Amino acid sequence: MVETLSILEPVLSRVSVIMPVLNEERHLADSVGQILRQDWPGELEVVLAVGPSSDRTAEVAAELAAADPRVRTVPNPSGRTPDALNCAIGASSGEVIARVDAHAEIPADYLSTAVATLEETDADNVGGIMNAVGVSDLERAIACAMKSPLGVGGARFHTGGGAGEADTVYLGVFRRGALERVGGYDPHFARAQDWELNHRIRAGGGRVWFTPDLVVTYRPRSTVGRLADQYFNYGRWRRVVARQHPGTANARYLAPPAMVMGTVAASLLGLAWRPAWAVPAGYAVAIGIGGWIISKGEAPPVRTRVPLAIATMHWSWGIGFLTSPKNLAKD
Repeated sequence: MVETLSILEPVLSRVSVIMPVLNEERHLADSVGQILRQDWPGELEVVLAVGPSSDRTAEVAAELAAADPRVRTVPNPSGRTPDALNCAIGASSGEVIARVDAHAEIPADYLSTAVATLEETDADNVGGIMNAVGVSDLERAIACAMKSPLGVGGARFHTGGGAGEADTVYLGVFRRGALERVGGYDPHFARAQDWELNHRIRAGGGRVWFTPDLVVTYRPRSTVGRLADQYFNYGRWRRVVARQHPGTANARYLAPPAMVMGTVAASLLGLAWRPAWAVPAGYAVAIGIGGWIISKGEAPPVRTRVPLAIATMHWSWGIGFLTSPKNLAKD
């Protein structure tokens, strides 16, 4: 690795880490500290795109910038994630641009590994595993669901797997030229902007690469309500992407809405024909047994909450996808 990086350094001498920041007073200092402690041997800058927060996020960001010349802030008046990312990209100067979120925790070799992978694979964007790690019983249950195909399908950035080309990856470390070529993040997409950006990179002949060597700690939502809101919006905006880019909604994305329609239809039919109740009952049994299996090694209070986490993710995504209004589509 050291020999590889010594060759890469003159080519990719500056890495810009961009971070959308909104209401992140609790996590911001730790997240930026992890970035500044990277073992990347080249130049490094951190650009914080600060939205109109209701806590002390802006003050914390200003303190971090005053304490280290590698850190600077740019305003993001709208508070929207794609606007923040584009503002930060515009203010950055690195040949490589790495997105890191304020609630994500990256290992010390994250940037050096990502840059080496960019060069070795000739990729335009590389990313790794979104390793969900919870603290409370519910958070640990959600983490189990998020790392299993039963909860989120077979996406490698959730469940792991071998290195190779992928539709999308978690966060992303990009060549600046690739972002400039596709025009950056589409500001229309309040959610699913990562998937949509990676689709345009691939559609233009670029390569998006997954590597299990990049593992980022992700902190799940802390309540069922927040989890439901997260996955409802995932489903809603994934439908917008599907309308914008026909043919991109594969079986993994269509499974939750299909489950919702089938289960609701069977439940209504069951009012007149009892055998139809086998469908919702079968779903409940499947996530109950499946949730117990995928949470092996966890304490009973965690394992008993995993089916709730799975059901919340499935139903929220499915309902969000089915009810996504057409007026969210781009003009």
